[in-house]
Amino acid sequence: MLVDGGSFKTNDKNPIAESSFIAVVAAVLFGVTTPFVKHFGQGAGAFATATLLYAGAAIGAGFPQRRPNEQAVGRAQIPRIAVVALFGATLAPAALAFGLQGAGALTASLLLNLEAVFTVLLAAIFFREPVGRRVLIAATLMVTGGAVLAFRVESGTNAGALGFLALCGATLCWALDNTLTRPLSEFDPQAVVFWKAGSGALLSVAIALSLRDAWPAPLALFALLACGAAGYGLSLRFYLRAQRVLGAARTGSLFALAPFVGTVVAYTLGDRSGMGFIAIAAPLFGAAVYLHLTETAISISMKR
Repeated sequence: MLVDGGSFKTNDKNPIAESSFIAVVAAVLFGVTTPFVKHFGQGAGAFATATLLYAGAAIGAGFPQRRPNEQAVGRAQIPRIAVVALFGATLAPAALAFGLQGAGALTASLLLNLEAVFTVLLAAIFFREPVGRRVLIAATLMVTGGAVLAFRVESGTNAGALGFLALCGATLCWALDNTLTRPLSEFDPQAVVFWKAGSGALLSVAIALSLRDAWPAPLALFALLACGAAGYGLSLRFYLRAQRVLGAARTGSLFALAPFVGTVVAYTLGDRSGMGFIAIAAPLFGAAVYLHLTETAISISMKR
């Protein structure tokens, strides 16, 4: 049940189950928005789209107020927030917006699985989070799936190839964001999301204006703000809450459900091109996610 301005409270006293549920909700919110970002971002500049998404995220988070049950964000956290805003709220959404125009929503949704691979590897490097054999196999399957999708876009236009590379860059930037955000998960998630999103939106709008990016029509503009509020603002708050218990690698594994949600939505909206490649790549990504989830359960059980 959703209460208290975006917090989940259930009768289940198991923090692992509750955090896993929150991570899945975060994944669904993010996954649903990807095809809509492509649709409403048509003709808009990449940094203009990034501005609207993270302005929406800041609006969705709301201006933070001091809450006794949450640790306040202080000056010591400003440098880290600035870095995650650069990678996660400026470069990543701009790369996503650019990639969506070239590679398409269906390819983009599946490629976003690579974020889980990068997140797990970076979490192992920076935080020494354990990575089992299942995760390594899962990473191999995801990379293979990405290679299949690369063949799909290679058979298209140069714009598709550039879009593919941009989407890979977006997943790497968000993985860096996930990893660098890990220490911030102990602070008030509303404040973290607001300051990160607000900083990213300000940086993006400055770049958009300097590049003279095109801006969408009013209806599309408000739609992108709504996508940002749900898929980037509320979703990130839930992601941070889940990280407190599950860690960066495990939360990233659960978040790998997001691309499949986006794939279903993209298919429903009519993106049916290159289905032969999709039919090969999707099972590879699906098997990888299964391995991630089962490895998560085993690792957490061993820790407890």
